[in-house]
Amino acid sequence: MKKLPARAGIVVVPMILAFLMSGIATVNALGISADLPGQIVRAWALSYLIAFPTAVVVLPIVRRIAALIVEQPGR
Repeated sequence: MKKLPARAGIVVVPMILAFLMSGIATVNALGISADLPGQIVRAWALSYLIAFPTAVVVLPIVRRIAALIVEQPGR
């Protein structure tokens, strides 16, 4: 399978994070049910509307902060 280009990470990372977090939160709040996949997708859609713009703004700042406290390879 062909991979997406590196620049797609800015969209894919928040998408995956929002899906995982909304899935866990939905199961925790509502429990297991027959409509769980639909509930997770609805929760994900709402959380992604918030997660994507937040990640676009915050992720570069977090990476800079992490670079200050984590040793970089080859330096």
